[in-house]
Amino acid sequence: QQVPFARFMFNSLFYATSVTVIVLIVASLAGYAFGRLRFRGKTPLLFSLLVLSFFPPATLFIPLFRAFNQQVPILGIFTLPVELYGTPGAVIAPISAFAMPLAIFILTTFYAQIPDGLEDAARVEGATRIGALFRVIIPLSAPGVATAGVLTFIGVYNEFFISFLMTDGQAQNWAPIVWGVVNYQGQYQAFYNLMAAASIVGVLPVVILVVIAQERIVSGLTAGALKE
Repeated sequence: QQVPFARFMFNSLFYATSVTVIVLIVASLAGYAFGRLRFRGKTPLLFSLLVLSFFPPATLFIPLFRAFNQQVPILGIFTLPVELYGTPGAVIAPISAFAMPLAIFILTTFYAQIPDGLEDAARVEGATRIGALFRVIIPLSAPGVATAGVLTFIGVYNEFFISFLMTDGQAQNWAPIVWGVVNYQGQYQAFYNLMAAASIVGVLPVVILVVIAQERIVSGLTAGALKE
């Protein structure tokens, strides 16, 4: 009655779902470019993207905090609204950037393994590159898409650092589920039984997602794309 745990859980589910959708869309386009197109500087660019993912999020917190709380010019062109702090955008934007490199690397590997003949056949039938990507390449790369989506969802659902710094810990102000578990610890007493129960309830969506994704991955591996 005192801790709105359902709202905390909804906030984390909203963050995880939103970031997963954004990452999969952008990473699919980038993975298609890196895995199936030839252009100058492709390898150094992909390597630089992976190197950026090694930087800990803590090193970027001060610039992010200033950008979301002050009228700081971004590249000298525009400024972010101050009201962005304490909103879902202040959490979704940086977490999406941090989760993007791994998803791009995974999808690049899977997209590069699709035979060129399948995409060429779709192009002959009148499909554009984007149409071939979403109608042919992504369905045939279901294991890779599921893997990238599950890893992104779990990582965002369990994330606490960015959401802790960008929210005030109130459920109505989009605090994540970890805040809800921590709220069962008072100043003089910690209700470990409630914290344990809340942790079990909070992990159920991830367990369900992993079970569903596991079935999709197995079905994607057993379904043959080519019949020779």
